Amino acid sequence: MNRRTTALSAAVALAAALALTGCSSDSDKPELKVSGAYMPQPVMDMAGGFLTVTNDGGTADKLTSVTSPLSDDVTIHETKDQKMVEVKSFDIPANGELKLERGGNHIMFMELKKKPKQGEKVSIELHFEKSDPIKVDVPVEAANHNPQQH
Repeated sequence: MNRRTTALSAAVALAAALALTGCSSDSDKPELKVSGAYMPQPVMDMAGGFLTVTNDGGTADKLTSVTSPLSDDVTIHETKDQKMVEVKSFDIPANGELKLERGGNHIMFMELKKKPKQGEKVSIELHFEKSDPIKVDVPVEAANHNPQQH
């Protein structure tokens, strides 16, 4: 019985070591990049944030939260049937992208500590299920800015 426990412990330790060293290639990890980030200049004490997360890796990931010094209440929302619904995470498919855009999925900043003006930047940090956090300086654009209209 003692030998079996020792063998099991050794197997568990080996599995943990292999998992930690990641004996697979780097392409098995998410490779995330953020582009096209912007925040329309807020007119009230709340704001929306929009950006694209591109995953060039062979493994999917999830955006799980966003933090910012601008607000203690930053959430992620999807738009369904023209209603905003807070969600716990957004999937970022392997070799795909997550688009946060007007009229769709987006970041919500509630109870702003200050109202950023057009031309300023807002610092945010994106948190993921598997990948390290990514810091982004989000430019503040005109209140009616919509890159899809160009």
